[in-house]
Amino acid sequence: MGRNLYILAATLFVFSLVTCGVGYTNVAQSAGDRSLWHMMGMVLLLVALIVTMGGVLTSLFEQAERRSDNRRNGPGNVQ
Repeated sequence: MGRNLYILAATLFVFSLVTCGVGYTNVAQSAGDRSLWHMMGMVLLLVALIVTMGGVLTSLFEQAERRSDNRRNGPGNVQ
């Protein structure tokens, strides 16, 4: 599960870079369009950071669960 969240976060980060880059090109004609593209980039970056935090916490809890199972069953009794 954590790996999927990392992939999602990386995708959102790339989209964030693309939308911020569009704000600096001639595609966005007016100042309002530029600020809208920059705001979309910042929102995507924020969502990517939140998803990354979710991935880190998921991996952390999965590792803690594996370790507690190993302690409960013993190192040679993994089922």
